[in-house]
Amino acid sequence: MIVQQILKLKADGGAGDGVVTIAPTATVGEATKLLSEKRIGAVIVSSDGKRPMGILSERDIVRAMGKLGPGAMDEKVQDLMTADLVTCTRADGALDVLERMTEGRFRHMPVVEDGIMIGLISIGDTVFARLKELAMEKDALTGMIMGN
Repeated sequence: MIVQQILKLKADGGAGDGVVTIAPTATVGEATKLLSEKRIGAVIVSSDGKRPMGILSERDIVRAMGKLGPGAMDEKVQDLMTADLVTCTRADGALDVLERMTEGRFRHMPVVEDGIMIGLISIGDTVFARLKELAMEKDALTGMIMGN
């Protein structure tokens, strides 16, 4: 399965492919509120809503709270975001994406083509797609064995 199919599964499930973004100059408090309202684990940092500059996750916020205490909420998103983004394209395979997420120990990956974000996939989206693919393979093999 490729990333394009994962994005389609998300859209078919009602999740759409819209990516939630936040300005780099927003505060971590504003980002925290956005994460809570949208019930998401990470937000893409972008000054124009199209080109990713970084990502801010719940984990980044917890680490900042551990270091800075409540004052972390007043910090700018750009100061705490992960700027070294790992991205994928629609043509990348699910297994490759899973491997990169596991090795990098992160759970969200922007889908980017020509510098423009076209979606965001999570490790959960990717695992779900992989399980669906494995179930289809099992059904096909069972059908072949049973003569169906």
